[in-house]
Amino acid sequence: MRKRTDRLIAIGSLTAVAVVPTVLVLGPWGGDEKVGARGYTGPTPVADAGTGLPSPSPSPSASRTGSPAKSPAAASVLPFPTLSSTPSSGSSPGSGGGGGGGTGSGDNSRRPADDGAKITKVQWRGKRQADVTVKSPALGTSHKVRVLVPKTWKASANRTWPVVYAFHGGNDTYVSWTRSTDIEQYAGAYDVIVVMPEGRNGSYTDWYNNGRGGIPKWETFHMLEVRQLMERNFHAGSSRAAMGISSGAQGAVTYAARYPGMFRYAAAYSGVLSMLSPGIPALLLYINSGNGNGSPERIWGDPVRDRANWVAHDPTSLAPRLRGTSVYVSSGNGKEGPLDKPGKAPWDIGYLSETQVERASKDFVQRARSVGVSVTTDFYGPGSHSWPYWQREMHRTWPTMMRAIGARKF
Repeated sequence: MRKRTDRLIAIGSLTAVAVVPTVLVLGPWGGDEKVGARGYTGPTPVADAGTGLPSPSPSPSASRTGSPAKSPAAASVLPFPTLSSTPSSGSSPGSGGGGGGGTGSGDNSRRPADDGAKITKVQWRGKRQADVTVKSPALGTSHKVRVLVPKTWKASANRTWPVVYAFHGGNDTYVSWTRSTDIEQYAGAYDVIVVMPEGRNGSYTDWYNNGRGGIPKWETFHMLEVRQLMERNFHAGSSRAAMGISSGAQGAVTYAARYPGMFRYAAAYSGVLSMLSPGIPALLLYINSGNGNGSPERIWGDPVRDRANWVAHDPTSLAPRLRGTSVYVSSGNGKEGPLDKPGKAPWDIGYLSETQVERASKDFVQRARSVGVSVTTDFYGPGSHSWPYWQREMHRTWPTMMRAIGARKF
């Protein structure tokens, strides 16, 4: 049962590809922006004009406030925090001093986020892993965040630590990274904090909701609430990396592009990084029609009528905003690989989904490189949309990611 569950979780938000692979590849939502299988060939997208994007920020060394700033073009839809590069220190994460311990709830010493989000409980699982419950105005309910702290960490510390934000895939939860990889052991060898927030099937965006905005606001939850709570209560610093698998990979790169300067490094393992490549909008709509969220247009809107909002969340369209961030992109090609269980049919969902991931990822890479973004790739050939490959990619990229954020090895 465990293996079957992990397999269903691993394919995450791409489970629908097998149903309509031909239709999706030839889908109607390419629009007038020529992002195709051979890369971007059309005009440069103007992603900053009228799309509600946060303004480009300077490098993390320049201090900004942490208060929400609204774009005139889309203030009614998306609240955007500005870059806060000087996290507050000295706040205890609750009961449990140096290195964790205890459960903690209702500790008045915990500092809230700017919008009122607050930590209501901290449950330590050993000395280095904590499950943090956040009461979130952005989501209208409470969700959990799993946190790994290094052996040097203390609740009473007056310093900050480099931090990795790790995002999970669709149909999964905040426990996925520690459940399906050895991230706890890998992180434990470095002086780094790892934050793994809940993402549900939220597509790593503040939902469009027919232009009205409102709950759920997953981007606000991650980029304002969780970030500020980690900085103000767990000593997470301003030297940040983001990584993710599947839809979480898309989230990691999208966040890095929408908040220039927020992350020094972004790693995407098997993510759909070009939302407007031919057929991909139809694929995303089809996927999200079956995840229990109601109408799939609630997320980004209609890809034709609400195209500006799709552009504002498409990593390929936002590629110029990634200059200054080191980006890593990897995927398989959907053929049986060395880490796959032999005997699976060629039309297995884990294979078919990865074919579309590779196509969209290559479109993103070509576009990003054409505008001067530093991108490292590993299109490793045979391999499915599954955790064994993502763990291998995490192993390959972890030392580079640690160097990028200045996390020393013990």
